[in-house]
Amino acid sequence: MCSEPSVLGMNRIRRTAAAAALALVLPLPVAGVASATPATFAAAPSAGTHSTLAVPRLPRPTGPHAVGRSTLHLVDTHRTDPWVPAAGARQLMVSMYYPARPGSGGPAAYMTTEEAKLFLDEKAPGSGYPPEVLTATRTWAHTDARPAPGRFPLVLLSPGLGFPRATLTGLSEELASRGYVVALVDHTYEAPGITFPDGHTATCVICDVPPPGGTPAVARSRAKDSSFVLDQLTGHHPAWRAAHMIDPKRIGMAGHSIGGDAAAATMAEDGRVRAGVNLDGTFFERIPAAGLGGRPFLMLGADYMAPGRDETWDAGWTALNGWKRWLTVASADHGSFTDMPVLSEAAGRPHPGVLSAQRSEEITRGYVSAFFDLQLKGIAQPLLDGPSAANPEVTFQHP
Repeated sequence: MCSEPSVLGMNRIRRTAAAAALALVLPLPVAGVASATPATFAAAPSAGTHSTLAVPRLPRPTGPHAVGRSTLHLVDTHRTDPWVPAAGARQLMVSMYYPARPGSGGPAAYMTTEEAKLFLDEKAPGSGYPPEVLTATRTWAHTDARPAPGRFPLVLLSPGLGFPRATLTGLSEELASRGYVVALVDHTYEAPGITFPDGHTATCVICDVPPPGGTPAVARSRAKDSSFVLDQLTGHHPAWRAAHMIDPKRIGMAGHSIGGDAAAATMAEDGRVRAGVNLDGTFFERIPAAGLGGRPFLMLGADYMAPGRDETWDAGWTALNGWKRWLTVASADHGSFTDMPVLSEAAGRPHPGVLSAQRSEEITRGYVSAFFDLQLKGIAQPLLDGPSAANPEVTFQHP
């Protein structure tokens, strides 16, 4: 695997993350950010207009299950934090989404107010957009709802660098509604703000300055985070009270941006992960030449991830030695595989020419769910066999 520091790679992550987040404020495309510019969010609201802003609303999950959510604070006493050693042991916040009994639990906030403020401050400075509106984004999960009976596959989700875990809430709720337990991980010091149970909020340390080892080191660190989370969820003394819901023989992982890179890096080191998905993420930590042990992998990205346009995807495709698909989505941008289009459209400033929030959600949820249904549940998925008239934006690449 590549282990060289990559300042250029970190710069690329910063550009794509910043471009997606600039959707919070800009009414026009961002000059100089090719193909990664997302749908636009609202311009700065004037004083006294906060009450008239539309609260973002995530699409309703399509599966048969109600969705529960609980939050875990995990501490890895065997590992010092890689980015802030003075902080001591590596700590993580994880949102657990799961099939739940209908009618139980309370409403689940999208993120804390401080997390929303820091996200807006870092990625949309001066916008004037109130963090309370972002915090109030309508979700469908219910906090601490009673678990549904049965055992379910587990899917780990890892967000992009500079994106809080909340931006993958829509996908998490969709998977849980379809019969999956989902562990949505925030990687500490890699998001604008992560609030811990004691009330303090950790800010991003490596968003602007490459860490030692460059971008590949971020993916490797996330692989360690992910394996630790699996230990905590499937070990003899699990940290989650509903861990009995998890079938430890059916585990998958997906991630956005560098989180997608981390999915492959985790699979390369941890045989418990049986299937993986990369959502629009460059493979800074290259897939080993020997592949991933024949395990299945889905690459789903925007047009700029087509063959010949990102050499790490060309190399990754060649290295993969199991079931694999390479799909690109016309008119998508880097944020299209997250909740960002929903947040943008709620503010009344969608960007013409970029995939709508509805189609972004439908495509991402549909193909990721189909992949895990096939690979972790053994349910045939014609959607993954070839082009679909219902999804003309999606191209099956055959390099």
